[in-house]
Amino acid sequence: MKFHKEGYPTLLVAVLFSTIIISISKIAFPDYSIAHWFAYILSGFLLVVVLQFFRHPSRQHTISSNAIVAPADGKVVVIEETEENEYFKDKRIQVSIFMSPINVHVNRYPIAGEVTYAKYHPGKFLVASLPKASTENERTSVVVKHETNGQSILFRQVAGALARRIVMYSKEGDKASQCGEMGFIKFGSRVDLYLPLNAKLNVKIGDVVKGSQTILAEF
Repeated sequence: MKFHKEGYPTLLVAVLFSTIIISISKIAFPDYSIAHWFAYILSGFLLVVVLQFFRHPSRQHTISSNAIVAPADGKVVVIEETEENEYFKDKRIQVSIFMSPINVHVNRYPIAGEVTYAKYHPGKFLVASLPKASTENERTSVVVKHETNGQSILFRQVAGALARRIVMYSKEGDKASQCGEMGFIKFGSRVDLYLPLNAKLNVKIGDVVKGSQTILAEF
């Protein structure tokens, strides 16, 4: 189990905050051990939360040219045919994965190919499970053209009520490796995928999926 690089600034803040709390408890309440223990417990809890959230477990990735692999851990909350108006401007199958604060928040490429579109959109911080979060919240949109069959999919990192920082590594022209890291979302959110209508779905609403392992659909 590794600690993700995106978590080091947050870990530093947590350590500094913990040091301040413990120091204040000892200065303000030198004779009250209960205050000291409260500061220790609060600091320990904060550090455990940060370490848990930014964990980066080693995994056996699912690599298959026919597979569209889950880009994130979480629960499938949307499967529907919808109009994708940002890039394709046609009908697509939308599959949305909601990530809770306890999920691993590394985001990965679902297929291998070329990044043909990558854009960041500022926006609101509505609850990520709401349908309008896909178009109104802070988000990124990345399109990858499959390396062999030429079909493209769009996947979108969407911020939520707690997620106030989206990290996207993708740039147009990049070569995407299936299951390779493309970004990170801090503190709970969702990822939307827009698949071709001929994609054969392997999941249903309510399924719990694992990023880089679960096959969402096949070409």
